[in-house]
Amino acid sequence: MTQAKGYAAKTVKAALAPFTFERRAPRDQDVAIEIKYCGICHSDIHQARDEWGGSTFPMVPGHEIAGVVTAVGSKVTKFKVGDPVGVGCMVDSCRTCAHCEQGLEQYCLGGATFTYNSMERDGKTPTYGGYSDHVVVDESFVLHMPKNLPLDAAAPLLCAGITLYSPLMHWKAGPGKKVAILGLGGLGHMGVKIAKALGAEVTVLSHSARKEADAKNLGAHHFFATSDASTFETLKNHFDLIINTVSADIDWNQYLSLLKLDGSMVVVGVPEKPNAVSAFSIIAGRKNLSGSMIGGIQETQEMLDFCGKHNITCDIEIIPIQKVNEAYERVLKSDVRYRFVIDMASLR
Repeated sequence: MTQAKGYAAKTVKAALAPFTFERRAPRDQDVAIEIKYCGICHSDIHQARDEWGGSTFPMVPGHEIAGVVTAVGSKVTKFKVGDPVGVGCMVDSCRTCAHCEQGLEQYCLGGATFTYNSMERDGKTPTYGGYSDHVVVDESFVLHMPKNLPLDAAAPLLCAGITLYSPLMHWKAGPGKKVAILGLGGLGHMGVKIAKALGAEVTVLSHSARKEADAKNLGAHHFFATSDASTFETLKNHFDLIINTVSADIDWNQYLSLLKLDGSMVVVGVPEKPNAVSAFSIIAGRKNLSGSMIGGIQETQEMLDFCGKHNITCDIEIIPIQKVNEAYERVLKSDVRYRFVIDMASLR
């Protein structure tokens, strides 16, 4: 065992504070990683405040981890000391169910082991996340980071990037497809960059016009404010695919009306309240309302390689760990363009 230091929510809704805990020594197939950077995801806030239920404490959040390998177990074959690596939302799964065998560990029928607020496969050891100085992970759940991308701006790809890449690929965004990104935040801005690189015609749908310049600078071809009622008339039956990143309560029926025949709206944001969808919103046009959650390990590596090829990173603001509570409040106010990343040198 080795001692780790990080920041934790020690009780529900408590401010994050310094915390020391034990990490296991590397086993035969483990990789030890010095964490250089960790992104802040809105889901960190939800879980630290037990807004989704089932949170366990103390909790060390963080699942957008970028760092450097410091040691490897005797049976590790994919990594060596000094490699730039990443760890995303999962650190293990059952590996034997039908979904895991398809490389869809995020949908593990036995329940994936998440990077924090989860239990190891032994059912009793809690996982602690990336708001810490180091982590030890089985090599099967460690990812190679593209060497041409800076680790700080690449860290949020491990969640924000794959959360958008997976549905864009599954629903075949590309040349000839009209794709809308609903919401321009930490998730949405990655959707714009990836959909543009895939060759789709990209439209950003945002509540007000204040983010129009940002959307165009990120690569969007078009921008429409959803607070303008005429938007829904202008864009009726227009899109092949809408990726809905919004976690606020909005009327999904309005957006389903913007889909073409056989179009799909894919939900990746998580509103607090259930959303009422009219049957007529989907049967009148054979439309699809679907959901998507991150991606499997193989697909996440494909996403990183794709981002390396197209030089795609997140737009970030770097903070020291001591400002994490302030950052949480700013996330809730949408006061970041577009992802906070913690520089873990501030822990040392």
